[in-house]
Amino acid sequence: MVLFLTVRSWRLLVTEATDGATNMAVDEALWRGRQTGASPPTLRFFAWAPPTVSLGYGQPLDESVDAAACRRLGVGLVRRPTGGSAIYHDGPERELTYSVVAASEDIYLSADLLATYRWIAAALQRGMRALGAAAEIVAVPEHAGPTPAFCFARTGRYEIEIDGRKLVGSAQRWQRRCFLQHGSVLLGVDEPRLRALFPTTPDPLATLTTLEAALGHLPKFEEVAAALGRAFEEEHGLALEPGGLSAEEMARVETLVRDKYATNAWLAGPA
Repeated sequence: MVLFLTVRSWRLLVTEATDGATNMAVDEALWRGRQTGASPPTLRFFAWAPPTVSLGYGQPLDESVDAAACRRLGVGLVRRPTGGSAIYHDGPERELTYSVVAASEDIYLSADLLATYRWIAAALQRGMRALGAAAEIVAVPEHAGPTPAFCFARTGRYEIEIDGRKLVGSAQRWQRRCFLQHGSVLLGVDEPRLRALFPTTPDPLATLTTLEAALGHLPKFEEVAAALGRAFEEEHGLALEPGGLSAEEMARVETLVRDKYATNAWLAGPA
């Protein structure tokens, strides 16, 4: 067991499944609030309704994601404030998304992307193993070449695999010594839909795995969220306090949805 001199209080935020624009606006509101000191460090678990493809901050909106298939299948499409490649976020039956919002001093690290990835990965691995999955942290992936359009087509540094297949895909962005990291935990997978949405990815299932495959049953969203919450507390000496959005954060969410995340201009690409 890891011993800590002090226990650090963080907010635990578990939000209802909602649309892509609102989900991304919530995370940016938390991130902006942490930069000004108005919001506490926060661990958030959430889901998507409808299911949604999220593009990375700088990823082009091109044929690698089939926008027509998204419309036909009732799948939303949104651009994240974090980097990386596109992810298909299913409903809470098949996927859990997490976000971590904190300042470098909240985790006693310098403003370093890889160090922060490693800090979060340690808790993710602990939570996956508590569920019974033989999760491993990939410190230095073997893959090279261009970044694939589909996030789960390749494992990045300090991401989580089981038996060489990617289980958790994550992306991060820093501003003013504060970071926002998103991550997608695959509980299960909808194979036909995944193939339809990423037509230029030869086999989107070749490099990924799910908790359902690892455990032999499909775990519930609430079970995985609880295991991950305990893991962050135990691994890093945090005290997670369940809470909600403040009035200031809610107002910022509404503005960000209207002026940014629900607009065609933002979806087409950041200025």
